[in-house]
Amino acid sequence: MAGKYWLFKSEPNAYSFEDLVKDGTAEWDGVRNFQVRNWLRDEIKTGDQVLFYYSNTKVIGIVGTATVTSDGYPDHTAWDPDSEHPDAKSTPDKPIWYMVDIQAGQRFADTLTPDEMRPVAELYNMVVLKKGNRLSITPVTAEEFETVVKLNLAK
Repeated sequence: MAGKYWLFKSEPNAYSFEDLVKDGTAEWDGVRNFQVRNWLRDEIKTGDQVLFYYSNTKVIGIVGTATVTSDGYPDHTAWDPDSEHPDAKSTPDKPIWYMVDIQAGQRFADTLTPDEMRPVAELYNMVVLKKGNRLSITPVTAEEFETVVKLNLAK
């Protein structure tokens, strides 16, 4: 069965693609949205492919690809009061939040911006391009993933 495809958002000043390359593999922690938590816990699996997206920066858009290297597991930062995203309701015995590990793939030569993606017919329904979408992780179709990679190569 083929893997799934996802778009993971990060602010480059918080965690950049270069940080991921340097770290090799990284925990994707700190998600505190229940819909995204459910995907991390139940849907995102080892081998799934990721588009790495910069948000809240001067040039937003997709900067590279990554691969999921672990199935979802409890996010231990939730029960660490010194972490950047603690949640006193989450405990090791009853975890609420989940995370996965990812590994860097291809770094795009240039950021592929939403303005460059919107006119592309194959990306018309891409969740990240919809108004009001604020989720930090969104599903991507295989066609959308392949189209984004091809657009990067054509730049």
